[in-house]
Amino acid sequence: MKNTIYFLLAFIFLNACASKSVDSRKENQYPPIALKEAKVFLTAKDTDLRLADMGNQTFEPGNQPLETELSIFINPNKRFQKFVGIGGAITDASAETFAKLPKDKQDELIKAYYSVDGINYSLLRTHIHSCDFSPGSYTYVADGDKELKTFNISHDLEYRIPMMKRAIAEAGGELMTYVSPWSPPAFMKSNGDMLKGGSLMPDYYDSWALYYAKFIKEYEALGIPIWGLTIQNEPMATQRWESCIYTASQERDFVKNHLGPTLQKEGLGDKNIIVWDHNRDLITNRANTILEDPEAAKYVWGTGFHWYETWTGSDPKFENVGKVKESFPDKQLMFTEGCNENFDPAKYQYWPNAERYGKSMINDFNNGTAGWTDWNILLDQTGGPNHVENFCFAPIHGDTLTGELIYTPSYYYIGHFSKFIRPGARRISTVASRSALMATTWCNVDQSMATIVMNESDEEITYKLYVGDQVTNLKIPARAIQTVLY
Repeated sequence: MKNTIYFLLAFIFLNACASKSVDSRKENQYPPIALKEAKVFLTAKDTDLRLADMGNQTFEPGNQPLETELSIFINPNKRFQKFVGIGGAITDASAETFAKLPKDKQDELIKAYYSVDGINYSLLRTHIHSCDFSPGSYTYVADGDKELKTFNISHDLEYRIPMMKRAIAEAGGELMTYVSPWSPPAFMKSNGDMLKGGSLMPDYYDSWALYYAKFIKEYEALGIPIWGLTIQNEPMATQRWESCIYTASQERDFVKNHLGPTLQKEGLGDKNIIVWDHNRDLITNRANTILEDPEAAKYVWGTGFHWYETWTGSDPKFENVGKVKESFPDKQLMFTEGCNENFDPAKYQYWPNAERYGKSMINDFNNGTAGWTDWNILLDQTGGPNHVENFCFAPIHGDTLTGELIYTPSYYYIGHFSKFIRPGARRISTVASRSALMATTWCNVDQSMATIVMNESDEEITYKLYVGDQVTNLKIPARAIQTVLY
């Protein structure tokens, strides 16, 4: 009798599992995609093609690919992370440069980034008080004001906030905005200086946590909704500019015991907190330390990262990003900053600068990243202004002497993603049969699909794009990027 009962229970369990498995398969099946044509957009080195419409390509039933063919395979039934956006930072430097441009060039720049006719940015980052791309170091409180009674953001009203409002208006009234500090005020730090590292002193943990809340409330009162914040820009870097060191355990304890609870208390518990905000090399250590602690992790939306791994040579460590997503699939990843350093006006059109963007974006997205944020959207003809001479490139430069805008190839490479992948999209399984090409695919909410393909080689490449059981034949020139929209 006992064996019969065990047999019946086992039978019921196995049938329940089988039923659940069938239901799971059904949930992961999507309606068949009937493809007719694909529209191709192209940017290529040594040509005048910049996000150029190259016309349509026809799909046909696909056959077994040959071993000698280069193919890209897309499985529409395998969908991954949800896309939150692509954008860049409006800094003091961007806003001051913008203010010096003629009105028609200001209008052109805002449309170039935030309109549907431009590259349609959907994400914005800005800084809490000063950073290196500011005219100098400043805070929003008087020195020694631990209670923050003198808190005042009037500095930002001259240039930065007006530019941000124009960007938001051009984007249709909504632009997902998050904020980052480079350093607490000097009186809160162990070295008594906003520059050159140092750390936040324990007596000021609660005061500094309240500082974020006050900043968010002031900006929101002016009509700039804040989606989220990072805890500290580059918390393991002692820079000659504004910087502050947090070990992994210090950042964990700050968000767990101070920042998270303070935001909750101030009615800002819906703000999305991003930890790390530094390079890919140490990202796993930081994520493991913070996200393994449930009391810290409950406040954290995800992990942010940069691309400045100069001490790791040429290896950008993309796989580290994937390992974090693998370990913490319910938390998100955000590329929070990247730019090409060592500004030189002779290299405005230097193609590897653009390819760095394309390679990073494809690999970061394919490793689980949900959003991608460039650094300054605009700098002047010096690669600044910057109060510590840390001059860099931006996708667009504004020459304040001539009043002209200079578009670099990086602008167009970013546009191949930001213009065609919209918030809410899902990443789709995409694999190339040869390493000659890199690719990523996203399915938008309206079911339009965008595959971005990049060719870093010096040769034109012919390939087949398989979407499920359908295929189209394509070519991509040497040193080019293309978006295939279908």
